[in-house]
Amino acid sequence: MAEALVRGVHINYCVIGDRGPWIALTPGSRRPYAELVDLSQELAKAGYRVLLHDRRNCGASDVSFDGSASEHEVWADDLYELGKQLGALPMYVGGSSAGARLAILYAMRHPDGLRGLLLWRVTGGQEAVDRLSENYYGQFIRIAREGGMQAVAASEHFAECIEARPSNRDRLTATNVDGFIAVMDVWRERFLQSAKLPIVGASEADLDAIKAPACLIAGNDVIHTPMTARKAAKLLPNSELHEDVVEKRSDDQLLKEWDRGEWRKAEPRIAAIFTEFIKRHEAKV
Repeated sequence: MAEALVRGVHINYCVIGDRGPWIALTPGSRRPYAELVDLSQELAKAGYRVLLHDRRNCGASDVSFDGSASEHEVWADDLYELGKQLGALPMYVGGSSAGARLAILYAMRHPDGLRGLLLWRVTGGQEAVDRLSENYYGQFIRIAREGGMQAVAASEHFAECIEARPSNRDRLTATNVDGFIAVMDVWRERFLQSAKLPIVGASEADLDAIKAPACLIAGNDVIHTPMTARKAAKLLPNSELHEDVVEKRSDDQLLKEWDRGEWRKAEPRIAAIFTEFIKRHEAKV
């Protein structure tokens, strides 16, 4: 575990592997990077260096609220700067769910720092936008209005951030509550605008403009629908799609929640798919 000062924010990170092309992977939601360690170790065995980090407002990194862009754009810019500091650019960038959104925004904003995309459980659709906008932003707006920043600090997610990095308590309680609500509202509105897009955060034109190779693994639940993965793969001009890594389900039989155990069991297959994908594209360079 290491730490870097990235755009004024302390970012917790680790590097797994000591040779080969760089890969940066990010988990879903605002979860810390620990859940990707085993997958990263499999990729490192194949000859790659994997960068894992806790995004701002996640895990053991600083809490910090920047409303100048969407949350995922802020995260993408942080990752680019972290990669630059580590001499890792250009790198393969990927992730699951929110991590996949970060990777897509990274590709849109920093094509010079990208070798390719590794995406699984891509998010899209009205149900996903409605549920996630409440989970990520709406609940915290309500908590802050009702109880101020002390209540925010006591909420499940931010209490975990404080446990992982005790200084986050002072950072949170020193945050102006009206400013916090304003940032959360900006982030929520930017997220809600994605309801009609093929995937959350990117339009048809955005995806068509990404020329880097992309490997997608479809989900099988109502938030990470196989249709969303198909749309993204069709629009990304240099992509491949894998729909049988987890149980294939019809659009009317999707899981209400993603099955973490199923995806955990699929990690060796995911590592093999990504390893083969990178090997093929590195041979073309």
